Amino acid sequence: MTEPDFPREPDHDPVERIEGPLDAGVLFICDHASNALPARYGSLGLPQGELERHIGYDIGAATLTRRLAALAGAPAVLSRFSRLLIDPNRGADDPTLVMQLSDGAIVPGNAGVSAEEVERRVARFWRPYRQAVSEAIEAMAARGPLPVVLSIHSFTPTWRGVVRPWEIGVLWDTDPRLALPLIAALGEAGFTVGDNEPYDGALEGDTLDEEVTRRGLAGILIEARQDLVASIEDAESFADRLAPIIAAQIARPELREPAFLPSRTGRHRRRVAADAASG
Repeated sequence: MTEPDFPREPDHDPVERIEGPLDAGVLFICDHASNALPARYGSLGLPQGELERHIGYDIGAATLTRRLAALAGAPAVLSRFSRLLIDPNRGADDPTLVMQLSDGAIVPGNAGVSAEEVERRVARFWRPYRQAVSEAIEAMAARGPLPVVLSIHSFTPTWRGVVRPWEIGVLWDTDPRLALPLIAALGEAGFTVGDNEPYDGALEGDTLDEEVTRRGLAGILIEARQDLVASIEDAESFADRLAPIIAAQIARPELREPAFLPSRTGRHRRRVAADAASG
């Protein structure tokens, strides 16, 4: 069946690409970099203040990503649309792909959203972002060495009244090659580190699952606490602290070899079994 033809919004490029050498060895991505919305969607019926909260985007993550990429001399791919429009870090069939209620805020522009409208948003925003990530990885892998992929996010200092003590979280699935040494190095540098906190890194269909784990690449999701990166100055300072720690860890040669490990979601375990059965 042919997919509907939904051309990109004429006034809104869904992807920000930061150029860098293809042999840099690391690619930075930022799924929730922006709270921007194309003109045709207005504010999705929300007051502007709601879009400026964490429900609209990952506060500080874009600045953190740009700074880390600049310090590493590496490429980066960032989204240019709000996660409330469509969440690029969810699978295309995830029920939370287009949120109608987010942290107590009803999103009028998403109420009763039709399947056709969801597919329109997938085609115009979600898919171009995922394709940009995929194309960057493929280009870097073809040039060599295999890239490490770091997905940069941020999290709220409190959630439902519970204070989150972590300054930074490292989210990962089953590949320990980068996650465990990085967690240890961050702790040694004085960070309060969450190991798969405040979220679990095994999320079926997310960007790392689809674009990194399935390729056997080393990749993790890094979460920074938003009160530490909310301003440009604070985010850049946070990146300056992180950059040498990251650089030391991604230099390890074992990260340049593919490792196909079963996911805790069960998805890649099924895929590996199917591949084995087919020859």
